[in-house]
Amino acid sequence: MLYHLLYPLRDIFFGFNVFKYITFRAAAAAITSFLLCMVLGPMIIEKLREFKIGQVVRTSDDAKGIYEMHKNKVGTPTMGGLLIVTAVVLSTLIWGDLTNKYVLLALVSIIWLCVVGFLDDYLKLRLMKSKGLTARSKFIGQIMLGFLIGLYVYCDPQISKNLDVPFLKNAAINLGILYILFTTVVIVGASNAVNLTDGLDGLAIGCTIIVALTYTALSYITGNAKISEYLNIIYIPGAGELAVFCAAILGAGLGFLWFNSFPATVFMGDTGSLALGGAIGIVATFTKKELLLLIVGGIFVFEALSVILQVASFKLFKKRIFLMAPIHHHFQMKGWSETKVVIRFWIIGIILALFSLSTLKLR
Repeated sequence: MLYHLLYPLRDIFFGFNVFKYITFRAAAAAITSFLLCMVLGPMIIEKLREFKIGQVVRTSDDAKGIYEMHKNKVGTPTMGGLLIVTAVVLSTLIWGDLTNKYVLLALVSIIWLCVVGFLDDYLKLRLMKSKGLTARSKFIGQIMLGFLIGLYVYCDPQISKNLDVPFLKNAAINLGILYILFTTVVIVGASNAVNLTDGLDGLAIGCTIIVALTYTALSYITGNAKISEYLNIIYIPGAGELAVFCAAILGAGLGFLWFNSFPATVFMGDTGSLALGGAIGIVATFTKKELLLLIVGGIFVFEALSVILQVASFKLFKKRIFLMAPIHHHFQMKGWSETKVVIRFWIIGIILALFSLSTLKLR
């Protein structure tokens, strides 16, 4: 909004020329979303308490150990994702270029998945169970979005259908019409992976902050003709504007972490985790860094794989690979404190992010 209102005034006062620069607006978006969380956070948390929107913890036989460790969290306000998404959307609207198709699609997508997550959280509270929407219902909402984004990308001649392959120079894979399916898998997979990671205070949002910061840089690089040519990566005109959106996620994540750090006073719930995961998948798709997401978001990948392997092993061999899945609970069951698990996962996430950025030159 400010970009459209103030940048045209640059001929009147040269200082308004600063709104031209994505780096300036991205930094401003991060600060704005952080401040919005800090200001709105206490009010939203209080409203969640007022409406008795509290966390439900599993009490099934296979989760008794975790219940004993997490029973003190019962009743803690959830649906904090409303705070995150509100801050991201408002900040992006304030600082982003609202004529940019990538930004508009990213905003629509994060709101879409926020609604899906909200319905899931709402049903959990209404039914007083740890499960809300059926897996099928959630998947339908996610798949519809993924399919529509994939179809849009496939039909838009200005958007590349090539996949950038990390470590390989001048290597790009054109999937053709299969790109629609691939995009759907990326968005649905990322959305659910973040959702599975959201089990400990600060874990999911901390890892999201790391990934958002990385994709802020990757978006800017991908949308810059000179830098992308120098690094020999796919150049996507207009993709640099996604740096503003990613920076808004970064700032909102930091603001939310203020309240979500151990011991958490609010949880993001599916309202936030599904939306943030999907947003990351969409940015990865638009910047042609889908495969790199496997490294950047390695923690999310490990969490999702641990659940897949656990379920497959139990169904096929009636044996469990981990003491409990997702894998962060496995380490808790082994005696690690909650904060130790979270901080060590953050450390791994930072190392993976740095390694991901190094792949831009390791070709």
